Amino acid sequence: MRAYELRPRPEFESLTLVERPSPPVGPSDVRVRVRAVSLNYRDLTIARNAVKRSAPVIPISDGAGEVLEVGKAVSRWRVGDRVIASFFPTWISGSLSDFHHANALGGGRDGMLAEEVVLPETAWVRPPDGLSFEEGATLPCAGLTAWNALFESASLKPGETVLVQGTGGVSVFALQLAKAAGARAIVTSSSEQKRRRAQELGADHVIDYRAEPHWGKAAKAWTGDRGVDLVVEVGGPGTFDQSTAALRYGGTMSILGVLTGTSGPVNTYAIFHHALRIAGVYVGSVEMLERFVRALAATKIRPIIDRVFGFEEVPAAYRHLASGAHFGKVVVRL
Repeated sequence: MRAYELRPRPEFESLTLVERPSPPVGPSDVRVRVRAVSLNYRDLTIARNAVKRSAPVIPISDGAGEVLEVGKAVSRWRVGDRVIASFFPTWISGSLSDFHHANALGGGRDGMLAEEVVLPETAWVRPPDGLSFEEGATLPCAGLTAWNALFESASLKPGETVLVQGTGGVSVFALQLAKAAGARAIVTSSSEQKRRRAQELGADHVIDYRAEPHWGKAAKAWTGDRGVDLVVEVGGPGTFDQSTAALRYGGTMSILGVLTGTSGPVNTYAIFHHALRIAGVYVGSVEMLERFVRALAATKIRPIIDRVFGFEEVPAAYRHLASGAHFGKVVVRL
């Protein structure tokens, strides 16, 4: 089979197309012909740090395909079934652990950027009927992270207000899910075109964070100075304080991204003074993914795909995601 490996080279030169033997199938395993994968910010970080890796790894966590072969003990799947892979294939339910973290696809173990992938039957989930492989490939990380941020780590309710930062994969999913749940949504973006597209998807209010550097205060003002109920925080330390400024007393921040870095000064006073709840969100379990898929089937939400690249264009797909020009998800078709 063909696959990409990350080799110890700088930036996206680390992406190397190789031939590998097809992986063996154990009694409880399922072999899948991967038809599409989608990229996440995490994939950029892993590729950029490939020079530090001691061994090659197949990158990318998110993929969709069809079952080619099942092990003798497999009962859940049949040849021809359409499936998506869980970001954490060993995290079925309960709490995240060091073991599950070490088994995240495309990081601690080989990921989805290969023509064939073998995982235990419990790691695969059936996508909603009617979605293409390209759409299904966007669900396991970005889609599930947004679902977790709104409804698992937080409890967004109809009529409440959520603030979503930017228009990347997680943020666009969060906008779609919040609107389907009957909530109001505020979206921040420095791009007029992206703000307009967010409004077309249902955003109730948009803010240009460059024109409004105190966008947290502006968001709170739009709510009549009550504050928003929930912030989907993707920036990290560079946006944290504006997020706390936007929140109501007792509001929740679901923090899940580090676009502005992994550390830095933040206003901890605002957290306890306003009785805020800070929830760390790292994708989710297989059971969460199954709940998310059921919600998509019920709401008929379709993922927003910015652009689809061919298998030989993987480095270009990485560069496109890194440019920040995308709205929604960047996908590779195999």
